[in-house]
Amino acid sequence: VPKIYTKTGDKGFSSTFTGERRPKEDQVFDALGTTDELSSAIGLAREFCLDQGHSFIEELDTIQCVLQDVGSNIATPLSSARDSHIKRTSFGAEPVSELERWIDAYTEELPALTSFILPSGGKSSATLHLARAVCRRAERSVASIVRAGEADANVAKYLNRYISHHSKILCSTVV
Repeated sequence: VPKIYTKTGDKGFSSTFTGERRPKEDQVFDALGTTDELSSAIGLAREFCLDQGHSFIEELDTIQCVLQDVGSNIATPLSSARDSHIKRTSFGAEPVSELERWIDAYTEELPALTSFILPSGGKSSATLHLARAVCRRAERSVASIVRAGEADANVAKYLNRYISHHSKILCSTVV
């Protein structure tokens, strides 16, 4: 039976998808960890939203899947990537456009937001707030990587639109 541990990270280094070894505290691994935490927070929120019968469960499922692609892109620093890496992990504009379509649909359906929504309102709403806050941190952790040209700009755009999307679905859990 193969072991699930490799011991390759025991000295504080880990590998990117390109095979480059970097310290575990590198910005790339910080962004990967925060993006993973975001997906976990969405998963928790999803379970509470499912219990409440909210209509946006499929959107949360899609977002979690797209976050895997976000992570692949982050884990492939462009400075050490070969063309084959870039081809497998590029992150295009379509996921951003999909979030924008969802946001636009919610904007049409829901009343205008006139005040801040406090992080409460039941388990589904509170966990969606948590996911939104984790996404803000993910967006900050990705910004410098994108600015340095090490990840696709659409990764940062996606995280930014996700925050807007969550603000809209939070309104729908309160209305």
